[in-house]
Amino acid sequence: MSKYLLEIGTEELPYRFIPQAIEQLKNGFENFLNNNKTGFEKVDVYATPRRLAVIISGLVEKSSDEEKIVKGPIAKVAYDENGNITKAGEGFARKNGINPEDLYIENDYVHAKIVVKGKSIKELLQENVPSIVMKLQGSHFMRWGYNDEKFSRPIRWIVSILDKEEVKIKIIDKESSNVSRGHRFAQQNVIIGNPDDYVEIMRNCCVIVDQNERRQLIIDKAKEEADKLGAVPYYTDDLLEEVTFITEYPVPAVCEFDPKYLEIPEEVTVTVMAVHQRYFALHKDGKLINKFITMTNYIGDEFANIKAGNVRVIKARLDDAVFFFTEDTKKPLENYVESLKGVTFQKGMGSVYDKTMRLIALSKDLAKSLGIESKTIERTALLCKADLTTQLVFEFTELQGFIGADYARVSGENEKVCTGIKEHYFPLNAESETAKGIEGQIVGIADKMDTICAVFAEGKKPTGSSDPLGVRRAALGIIKTILASGLKIDLNDLIVKTLLLLPIKSVDGNIIDKVKSFASSGAGRISGKVFEEVTEFIIQRLIIFLSDNYSKNVLEACASNKNPLEDLADYIERVKVVSKLDNPQLNENANRVSRILKENSTKSVDKSLFRESSENMLLEQINTVDDNADYETYVSQLISINPSVEKFFNDVLVMDKDEKVKENRLALLTLLKKKYTRLTDFSKL
Repeated sequence: MSKYLLEIGTEELPYRFIPQAIEQLKNGFENFLNNNKTGFEKVDVYATPRRLAVIISGLVEKSSDEEKIVKGPIAKVAYDENGNITKAGEGFARKNGINPEDLYIENDYVHAKIVVKGKSIKELLQENVPSIVMKLQGSHFMRWGYNDEKFSRPIRWIVSILDKEEVKIKIIDKESSNVSRGHRFAQQNVIIGNPDDYVEIMRNCCVIVDQNERRQLIIDKAKEEADKLGAVPYYTDDLLEEVTFITEYPVPAVCEFDPKYLEIPEEVTVTVMAVHQRYFALHKDGKLINKFITMTNYIGDEFANIKAGNVRVIKARLDDAVFFFTEDTKKPLENYVESLKGVTFQKGMGSVYDKTMRLIALSKDLAKSLGIESKTIERTALLCKADLTTQLVFEFTELQGFIGADYARVSGENEKVCTGIKEHYFPLNAESETAKGIEGQIVGIADKMDTICAVFAEGKKPTGSSDPLGVRRAALGIIKTILASGLKIDLNDLIVKTLLLLPIKSVDGNIIDKVKSFASSGAGRISGKVFEEVTEFIIQRLIIFLSDNYSKNVLEACASNKNPLEDLADYIERVKVVSKLDNPQLNENANRVSRILKENSTKSVDKSLFRESSENMLLEQINTVDDNADYETYVSQLISINPSVEKFFNDVLVMDKDEKVKENRLALLTLLKKKYTRLTDFSKL
């Protein structure tokens, strides 16, 4: 078995391109080998800012021979009327390298069975490697020199080795060799004699080619330096990935800045360090300290200039933050609300001020439905977007909400309001925490629902490639907040009320039928399809969210019989119980009832029309199933009446010739069906 190494050396690659390139190269080489029926064990892809490397282990010496059937000319063209082969037939045989006698006719056409000999792995690599590399895709590809072809960054060297032998290839204007380059400050001409030695040779030249090893090294070194200070390093997955792909040999350097910058909101300082400068902030005893770690791509002992340069840069950024903070806090946060009139929320949706007024109304209504005092909730709704017009949020947009919470404290607002302003944006992503305080929960749900309804009402619903205003994330945020907080909120009702508040008209008239009484229930308030679209969208997000833990069939069945948005907790309980359900007879009985009842009967059951004892028995058994029981008990009760249901079907012909008897039996089955459909739609299981 052989091993192949390809290394593409480049100028520094954009760090966002590197993870894409790793995946594309792995898929590209695996597909190439599989398509050519060439055996291999695994494809490993390594990457640093200056190189993309592929190592294929367990390669066979050549691809497998392949038997193919080739279709030729029509029989009457390949053979004359006497059955002798014509020149056309001979040409087809010669072209495919077989004797004319080996041709055969099938469906009036001449066919040839040929064997395509496998190619050596070296030949296959030479033919395919350049095209695999050139198929890489990414943003901002460039040309250099006199070349017409594009790549992410100029290619400076190529290593291509199969075992101990070079496999000559050319990509754009560079020909391969067995010479690589080490770290910029280490050995430059490095001979690679064997793919087995590649990783270790590069490590000796201060290049950690394995990105997973490099990532762990960064974590370990950051912790080691932080431990010396009794601190804990702060980093996100995004920061860790970026630092991993901008260094070949990460070396930590601890820097120190003026403690006065700790007076500004901690989120600002951390964001400057992590997002803008790629530094690891340090916390000690839960508080930010005036030190940080930068991961250098440096080999040597002279760190003085590196530290001074990094401190100089962060000082300039933090000076800006201090200035903005000082200017912003000269007036209370409430004074910024009026400025929201000049900030457009979305075309056709009015300003952010208009959105704020809607949030106050929706939050007040939600609080009332939950029986909660709404004073702090309404205050949170009023101030939650106010920081959008401050200078500090303009500079650090990602800190909206966090800055608002700090400014609210400076303005002397209630602590619940301050927390609510920050938390109403939660969860920030699929993995992050939900709001803990009721203010953040209620205002956050109202805010997200307003955004979703506004997008759908404007006809800009999400597609596979677009997600206007992040409505998928907003729907997931609503679902997670309600489930995590145990809130009993009828989302159907909330959708209706949100749509009623929007200043929207559709092309063919009002989306909301405002003529209808606001006191009427559910979807009756809505004319048009927006309500249905929003409802279906949130239900689908709910099913996707839960599909990791439950079968999609069960999720859809429990959403089919009763709208889950009326009570998410009730839906989850039904899903849990149905997921554990294992009673084929119950399923069969429920589906048999549904098949017989094309539509539910509107008549009452009349005992005087019973003709068989099993009819009365079934009615009595149906009445033992308690609609107020918990779902575990409810399922047990449904299972317990299985014998009565079976006896009924064995003894009774539902479609009796006597119309009254038939209608009475259909009414009886309607009662039974309602018991089944309270739990789920059995037809979808």
